[in-house]
Amino acid sequence: MFYPREARVLDAELEDLLGGVAQGAPRLGFPKALVVPHAGYIYSGSVAAHAYDALGPARDIVRRVVLLGPVHRVPVRGLAVPTCEAFETPLGRVPLDRAALQAVQALPQVVKSDAAHALEHSLEVQLPFLQRVLGEFSFVPFVVGMASVDEVAQVLERLWSGAETVVVISTDLSHYHAYEQARRIDGQTLARIASYACDIDHEEACGATPLNGLLAVAKKKNMAIKLLAAGNSGDTAGGKGQVVGYSAFGLYEDGEVSLDAAGSVLVGIARGAIESRLLGAGHEITEAAWLNQAGASFVTLKKSGALRGCIGSLDALRALKADVAENAVGAAFRDPRFPALVPAEWPQCSVEVSLLSRPKPLRFADEADLLEQVVAGEDGLILEAQGRRATFLPQVWESVPDPRAFLHELIRKAGLPADAQLARCRISRYRVVKFDER
Repeated sequence: MFYPREARVLDAELEDLLGGVAQGAPRLGFPKALVVPHAGYIYSGSVAAHAYDALGPARDIVRRVVLLGPVHRVPVRGLAVPTCEAFETPLGRVPLDRAALQAVQALPQVVKSDAAHALEHSLEVQLPFLQRVLGEFSFVPFVVGMASVDEVAQVLERLWSGAETVVVISTDLSHYHAYEQARRIDGQTLARIASYACDIDHEEACGATPLNGLLAVAKKKNMAIKLLAAGNSGDTAGGKGQVVGYSAFGLYEDGEVSLDAAGSVLVGIARGAIESRLLGAGHEITEAAWLNQAGASFVTLKKSGALRGCIGSLDALRALKADVAENAVGAAFRDPRFPALVPAEWPQCSVEVSLLSRPKPLRFADEADLLEQVVAGEDGLILEAQGRRATFLPQVWESVPDPRAFLHELIRKAGLPADAQLARCRISRYRVVKFDER
């Protein structure tokens, strides 16, 4: 009823939903908590995707999800947990975090109820998104019935922990009003959520009880809150006579990481890695949580303004700090176009770091459709076909400004025939933030 039964079909739908989130600048850091809707994916999946797209950098860092949603079918007093060992979706099993459940079992508001979980969709619909974005994790599921703000907040604070834990609150907004009326009601609710109101009622949000508890904790911790997306079923797959509202919020403990501040850190890591290899000099190791998130970067070395080496990664497969350091060493010593850097050259060299967003596939019918979608000057493109792969960073637009020529030069770079059909190629795009020494 809420998502496809077959793993292949479900995975493709998740890829489409996450790929549909507009490509933006690379993101550093990730939310500590999310507010996400829980209707069928055809209705609220596009809004939920904005929340889970923001969580993308948390892969390999977040290992535990504390998931709270409202009870819809079985009356509950308190916060109900199940007695099973795992939940299962078409994408596989997700184990319960038994240690976390034990940590809250003595709280009087935490009760056991398999019946409350058996047919409850508000939690289950979140799991495929989480599996797709995070990979392996355990979770702590609570179906929330009658409970006070303080009771919910107490459970959240006990399980809050560090960067390895994320909190997800599952809730829709208003139900079954006409489209314009719903927009007015939901607009007021969105403003109340953004102001940390802890008295939202169930006419405004069906998951008001867990939501109010989270907002109380967020206010106490002085967290930043960001509206990621909002809409209703009339915007997606339903009629406009009676609609259900949806929203996605991200809540951040230390705010979002400033790209400007991050740039000087990344350039320093690149320069330090080269100097360590070239001169045997030690360099200060910078510690920040966002440096441990998986990241993809290119490092460019220039000598007297001319290219001296460039090596990079398209896929975020290792911690960002390691990726930048390895690519810096690669640009200086392993670029096959240049001899290895020698100490005498170093004073004439400058370092540039390009941070890549996660590539998202482009859906297109033919070359004309692709040319319509490509944003000249902003998009980096990856082309894959016949077992070959090539990319152009957005910086290449400076020398090849025509989109058609840009794509055909990319075909040539991939080693494909000049008459290769773009419609048969897989094209993904990404954005880049470039940092240089100042």
